[in-house]
Amino acid sequence: MVYELPPFRPPSEAYSMLLRVTRGCPWNRCTFCGMYKSMRFEKKSVEDVKADIDAAREFYGDRSMNVFIGDADSPVIKTDDFVEILQYLRSTFPTIERVTSYGRAKTISKLTPEKLKRLAEAGLDRLHVGLETGDPELLKFINKGATPEQMITAGRKVKEAGIELSEYLMLGLGGADGWESHARESAAVLNAIDPNFIRVRTMTLIPGTPLYEAYEKGEYKPANILEMLLEERLLIESLEGISSEFHSDHVSNLVPVYGKLMDDKEEMLETLAPIIERIEQNKDKLSNEPRIATVM
Repeated sequence: MVYELPPFRPPSEAYSMLLRVTRGCPWNRCTFCGMYKSMRFEKKSVEDVKADIDAAREFYGDRSMNVFIGDADSPVIKTDDFVEILQYLRSTFPTIERVTSYGRAKTISKLTPEKLKRLAEAGLDRLHVGLETGDPELLKFINKGATPEQMITAGRKVKEAGIELSEYLMLGLGGADGWESHARESAAVLNAIDPNFIRVRTMTLIPGTPLYEAYEKGEYKPANILEMLLEERLLIESLEGISSEFHSDHVSNLVPVYGKLMDDKEEMLETLAPIIERIEQNKDKLSNEPRIATVM
């Protein structure tokens, strides 16, 4: 069982067993992303994955745990293969509590409801999908490879299949000039999907990526702290009629905002209000210098 370091997985899967059915990302063209750049995309054989499950059984024993299936887009493999892997995993570890995976919206949007239902019945509990933004122009700018309509189609298919859905949104991605559109359009997509979880991350530029090069050329002006928080406030204000859990579960985020929509919406806005007010009082001191990652 081999993993390049660091192993990429959501923070919510920090203590999960990692099981690889693919290596890398089949798209790997998003302009903001620095993940999987040192490897070519590969699909592992069912036999190799089963051997990894057997090795994990020897290491973990029969303890109860969660499993995260990587790398970036597990549903891209043949559904028959994925079902066989899930069934073998569940039979080898009968006390597993939750099995989750990343999935690309473009890939999921092309799967039939029957195929997704088979994955759910075989034991796939949750899919993590990178929405990043619902703004169609911004999706093109970051070369996400999916449209808002495909994001909605994929999200609805996942939920209809009985699989939990965790959608990721990148605060600050719209930059200084596009934060309002980013917030409103993203809320519109999320309202149309009603995912089980909305998880926010904050834009951090990664040297060597196309988005970082656009920043160096002056083609992308990052949002400052105030603009990011105003964007988050507008996003939450624009979320309507959904029952998602809102999680700010990443070290990149400026303010820990959590809640169950729509019950906790006002409380979430109240968390942001005094911080925004304090920063607005000192906005003449703000800088649009970006947050730049030093390590991946």
